[in-house]
Amino acid sequence: MTDLILTEIADGIATVTLNRPEAMNALSKALRHRLYEVMTGLDADDEVRAVILTGAGERAFTAGLDLKELGSEAGALGAANAEGADENPVKAIEVCRKPVIGAINGVAITGGFEVALACDVLIASTNARFADTHARVGIVPGWGLSQKLSRMIGISRAKELSFTGNFLDAETAERWGLVNRVVAPDQLLPEARRIAADMATIDPAFLAQYKALIDEGYAASFGEGLAIEHKLSSAKNSAVSPEEVEARRTAVQARGRTQG
Repeated sequence: MTDLILTEIADGIATVTLNRPEAMNALSKALRHRLYEVMTGLDADDEVRAVILTGAGERAFTAGLDLKELGSEAGALGAANAEGADENPVKAIEVCRKPVIGAINGVAITGGFEVALACDVLIASTNARFADTHARVGIVPGWGLSQKLSRMIGISRAKELSFTGNFLDAETAERWGLVNRVVAPDQLLPEARRIAADMATIDPAFLAQYKALIDEGYAASFGEGLAIEHKLSSAKNSAVSPEEVEARRTAVQARGRTQG
């Protein structure tokens, strides 16, 4: 039986591949459960510093929920509103306290779009395209897209995508601020690994706290976010010695000189 999720770990970076290319990496119940198991395992693995999530092949990152499965099993549509991380792939990704880079190799459609938005950073291949077809299918988003997308690209652009179901190409997605950058297909994973390698050099405990700080603030009002930051900053910064600051400042300066 073919593995639904492929996992490769090298140099502190885990590459997780949704592996149903014949079904455009559709999110079957079995695949969603396996993703939860994988992400939970990577979160607990001290050797893993960063995670890359991508899809097998060049056609699809993931086409979202498996519509054949939804149409053949009574109650299967409940997956769109699943609360548990073992059924909800967005929450499965959020289980991981380490940075998750989405390497979008092809289409990310509806639920697949929501999975992409669960990643911390998005790198897109020129083959990548995004579409929200919830309205066309007659299903209300249940994994966060209706709230996240407008916050990321603006409410008018989000409404255009959601109300038409039209595809958004990679270059426009970059211009709109949805993805960080666009690269050729053969450069997608190397670029994702380059960014992951930089993240892997940061203290993992600190990085986990910083990720949580950003995510908690993003989900709150601006004022609430500032209060969350102040509370954590006050508690943590007082424990840093002047000697530690000086040593790290020197290291940061040396690294900066290598970056040009």
